[in-house]
Amino acid sequence: MPAEPTHSRSDWIALYVLCVGMLMIVLDGTIVNVALPSLKSDLEFSDTGLAWVLNAYLIAFGGLLLLGGRIGDLIGQRKMFLLGMAIFTVASVLCGLAQSQGMLIGARFLQGVGGALGSSVILAMIVTIFREPQAQAKALGVYGFVASAGGSLGLLLGGVLTDAISWHWIFFVNVPIGAATLALAWRLVPDRPGIGLHHGADIRGAALLTGGLMLGVYAILGVEQYGWGATRTLVLAAVAIILLATFLRRQTRVAEPLMPLRLFRSRNVSGANVIQALLVAGMFGLFFFGARYLGEVLGYTPIEVGLAFLPGTALIGLMSLRVAEPLMMRFGPRAVLIPGLTSLLLALLWFSRTPVDGSYVVDVLPSMVLFGIGAGISFPPIMTLAMSGATPQDSGLASGLVNTAMQMGGAIGLAVLATFAADHKASELASGLSETEALNAGFHLAYLIGAGLLALAIVIAAVVMHAPAPHPVTDGDGSDPRDDADRLVAPALVGAEAD
Repeated sequence: MPAEPTHSRSDWIALYVLCVGMLMIVLDGTIVNVALPSLKSDLEFSDTGLAWVLNAYLIAFGGLLLLGGRIGDLIGQRKMFLLGMAIFTVASVLCGLAQSQGMLIGARFLQGVGGALGSSVILAMIVTIFREPQAQAKALGVYGFVASAGGSLGLLLGGVLTDAISWHWIFFVNVPIGAATLALAWRLVPDRPGIGLHHGADIRGAALLTGGLMLGVYAILGVEQYGWGATRTLVLAAVAIILLATFLRRQTRVAEPLMPLRLFRSRNVSGANVIQALLVAGMFGLFFFGARYLGEVLGYTPIEVGLAFLPGTALIGLMSLRVAEPLMMRFGPRAVLIPGLTSLLLALLWFSRTPVDGSYVVDVLPSMVLFGIGAGISFPPIMTLAMSGATPQDSGLASGLVNTAMQMGGAIGLAVLATFAADHKASELASGLSETEALNAGFHLAYLIGAGLLALAIVIAAVVMHAPAPHPVTDGDGSDPRDDADRLVAPALVGAEAD
């Protein structure tokens, strides 16, 4: 067996720089939640207007991930990362300085643009830098920790900054971090040229894709207020579907497609992205409704809510950074993924029994432990499988697709869970339960639906994903590396026809 390639210290520093950029973006998805009451008071937001502080970010972020990933392939992924981080940092300054509703919402939209462009290519750059299987598994473990634990860290940091200083600092904190990330990325992240704008500069296709995704996210975000059957929801969803269908049809006909559909020929790539969406949707049941249970039912302060999630966060770090990589090397990604998903399912089932007078040690901590274990060992194999069918020319697109599946899964999942939880709360109130009991009953239904989504993800992982027996990757033996697409083979070596 040939000696394994080694990676320099600068490669690992580059990984940490990229992950700090990703952490800053992930944190921003939840850090704002804690500050919403302060924002409402200071800027005199209505409830509907306040929702746009979140929605403006999510619409831009979810709508531009795929496009950002593909443009990164064309112009160079480091250029796209630097551009996105610069926009995000400037937008954070504008958010922190905002003295009006319009300025804050506009700056949040710009922040979403920067977040999408920057994060869309991070995973692609990581798997390009770390091509050797074991090193790639370790690198994906770091990325998986950031992607899965960043949200709970955002709750804690948001509570500390809002309570100790003011809501302005949940945005200002991004400025020194963003500036340092830009400076270090410029020096340490390899600058590999893109394939050129002539390979996919499909302006009409880009407009169809971006418009369809943004309208789709906009429709989903309005479900909790307007309902699934509302004319507004149905019309927006129909238009979004028509735009996306037209885009896909166009990709089969143009000479240089913006999104080569060959990526989806691999069962592992397609299956991993579906599982990713279901996983994130299910996790929202525990993450967001669990946080609401702690705050609205048990009466925890924002800082206490963040501290309550720390055991799960610590376990995510341990599992993703120390445990997932050796398990994947020995058993393969799919064999590791299924127990991880099962642990998350059990965490949601445990939360579905939480009483209104619950104890943290008995009713919450066991779920946090199962959540940390499950998320920590699920995300690295999902990332590996989702990138397994990408060539170097398509790696940015595949990276954007992974993040889009995460964002769309979260948006749809939250809309579904919130709608059913609110409806069940109303029916329980009508049956005579108290406000707190009815609220908790709605949360229980959300946990159970989330568990159902994770059960479906387990079935897909078991039935759809392809898992050859793991064995060390050899060199020069005449074997086709595409046969190992389901394990830790560098995406650059894996053809789109991995199945």
